[in-house]
Amino acid sequence: MKRWSWLPALLALSMVAGVVQAAQGDWLARARIININPDASSSALNLNASTETTLELDFTYFLTRSIGLELILATKKHEITSAGTKIGSVALLPPTLTLQYHFAPDSASFRPYVGAGINYTRFYDINLLAGAATVDKSSWGGALQLGVDIPLNKTFFLNIDLKKIWIDTDVKLTATGATAANFKINPLVLGVGVGMKF
Repeated sequence: MKRWSWLPALLALSMVAGVVQAAQGDWLARARIININPDASSSALNLNASTETTLELDFTYFLTRSIGLELILATKKHEITSAGTKIGSVALLPPTLTLQYHFAPDSASFRPYVGAGINYTRFYDINLLAGAATVDKSSWGGALQLGVDIPLNKTFFLNIDLKKIWIDTDVKLTATGATAANFKINPLVLGVGVGMKF
């Protein structure tokens, strides 16, 4: 028996090495249905943005077995109201990059993660007050993230994800360029979807 006493230790070491090698450098791709719920406020005009549902794609690259970088891509048009009256619409393209920590990357049932990062929002297709008002075209802000991947097999998994994104812009009068209000949109984004590892 003594001549085989080294075997359990060798097997354990090879399993650990295999897990680390398999996770580092992995890519995850997810497709989610997301609900965008603005927590809107403004310095004037009592502005608000509509709650919307759309599709989102994201890609995660694992720097180590527990640390990943995720790029989130989605776009949607929101109706804008002032004191409850519709004044137009604005479309947002808010790519967001987060640095994530995955708590149990090797779990067969439950893989939670948290993330924090930066958001760049591009405003386009702007139609406010029949062209009498516009907004600054871009915004930078922070982002926080909480989610979980639930493996279905070695390749596919379910995903639930919650993000808080800070987005704001200035509403300006088209004729003069004067700022009418600072508009904070700051949505809470809940997503449910599927993903795959490759």
